[in-house]
Amino acid sequence: MQNPRDFRFSRRIPDGDSLERHVCTDCGWIHYTNPKIVVGAVVTDGEQILLCRRAIAPREGFWTIPAGYMEERETSEAGAMREAMEEACAEIRIDALLAVYNIPRISQVQLIYRATLAKPDFSAGPESLEVRLFRWEEIPWSDLAFPSVHWALLHHRSVIGREAFPAFGNPPGELGNY
Repeated sequence: MQNPRDFRFSRRIPDGDSLERHVCTDCGWIHYTNPKIVVGAVVTDGEQILLCRRAIAPREGFWTIPAGYMEERETSEAGAMREAMEEACAEIRIDALLAVYNIPRISQVQLIYRATLAKPDFSAGPESLEVRLFRWEEIPWSDLAFPSVHWALLHHRSVIGREAFPAFGNPPGELGNY
């Protein structure tokens, strides 16, 4: 199979489609550009929440939940567990899907789980400057990296003690813009 970089593309609406795509001008092959899936978790230990201070762009130095892009041939739950291990060296136990957020300006769909620490050990991974547990009143709200982190923390708090609940979505009118 040819490398997509070897094709010459033009943007047009292919036959049988309704959206403009990158289409090879030589053979008609269509290069689909689809949204990226982010997976992550609000991880707790008792009444404390695990947050990671980002060591990478975007938003280096700001706090986030452990989350990142899902990999090919990986379940979303496995991806959330992998991200917790990569960013916080933390083994987690996933309980439920907390939320599905849509961030259209950057073509992301975020699947955020509710989880607990499976073991009390954690530390900063290569993508984190530091990792720590915060009581609710200690969360650095003004230093959270992304709007969806804020939403996930609020959504998580609203279902504490509930075993079953429907997954949340974006708050009304919110698209994840800063």
